[in-house]
Amino acid sequence: MAKLKPSVTLQSYGIYSTWDSSSKALPQIEQFTTDVIAEFGLIVNIKKAKGEKLHFCIYHPDIPNEEGDVMPPFEGVEYIKNNDWHFYLGDTLWEPIGNKLGPWRMTLTLNNKIIADKTFNVALEAQQTEVDFWKKRGY
Repeated sequence: MAKLKPSVTLQSYGIYSTWDSSSKALPQIEQFTTDVIAEFGLIVNIKKAKGEKLHFCIYHPDIPNEEGDVMPPFEGVEYIKNNDWHFYLGDTLWEPIGNKLGPWRMTLTLNNKIIADKTFNVALEAQQTEVDFWKKRGY
């Protein structure tokens, strides 16, 4: 019998509520946008691909690590858990914000084919400082 071809739908992308990685619940979309300055990402729904490997990658601006070297993209593999599966790929910013501004590209690859590709522009709002950013979020 021929193997079913996976079906992929980009459910949402933009700014999300804070995600708890220990919970089965996905974060909630707060705003559909690619201009971000908070927790951001995308959710896809994948059907008919149980057991397949989903590769994810987050390419970020040249963010330095503690030693000052540019950090490599964040990437990994997740196995698709069932035949109607929702997956959240996201990131959140940390201090200092100034060295994280610019394009952040997120890709998902299934069977060597890119199934989702979204670039987010991380930028401070006009006239906003990093202090304003953290105060606005209650820190």
